[in-house]
Amino acid sequence: MKYYLSSFKVAIEPEKFKALFPKNRRTGYIPNALDFTGADKEKVNAHIDSDIHELTGLGLEVEMLDLAAYFGKQTELKSKVDELGAVWVSGGNVFVLRQAMKLSGFDELLKLLSQKNEFLYSGYSAGCCVLSPKLDAYKIVDDATDTPYQELDTVIWDGIGLIDYAFLPHFDSDHPESSDIDKEIKFCKANNVPYKALRDGEALIFEQ
Repeated sequence: MKYYLSSFKVAIEPEKFKALFPKNRRTGYIPNALDFTGADKEKVNAHIDSDIHELTGLGLEVEMLDLAAYFGKQTELKSKVDELGAVWVSGGNVFVLRQAMKLSGFDELLKLLSQKNEFLYSGYSAGCCVLSPKLDAYKIVDDATDTPYQELDTVIWDGIGLIDYAFLPHFDSDHPESSDIDKEIKFCKANNVPYKALRDGEALIFEQ
């Protein structure tokens, strides 16, 4: 699987992102990190519209992939994902996103997708953080106790584990969470957690 893990949005070098596009440009947009309690619906919709506009402008064929529509329906989700060449996972609350991935079975599907050379996993902020082995560091920025889905009322502390470090976005950036990222870095250092801190505009690009 190919990875494009951005600190914020597509970042400043979209050509590097475009170079990763698979032949199948159908892309599932996963918005579930925005399902946190108290989210402003209008702001969320504007956020999603902005993301999709940016992605389609780069040449992707974007469609909504709301994991909440597939809770308890992993077989149906797999059939849908098999039609896609990529996913783009929005930022938001990493714990809420992790819950949605668990309830839909997308976490297990990702492990299968990671074996596909032509599939692209892309996204930013929480959409990348969720790939880390553990989510403990993110409680500094995100509300770990937020469980907006009635199907699950416990915190999931284990990440997907497709990367072996904590992904720390918005470091040293003009972003409301930047000051707290310094606290996440201190947490990682104190607890011997490997990490990579990215400034907004930066992205990690790799294949494994």
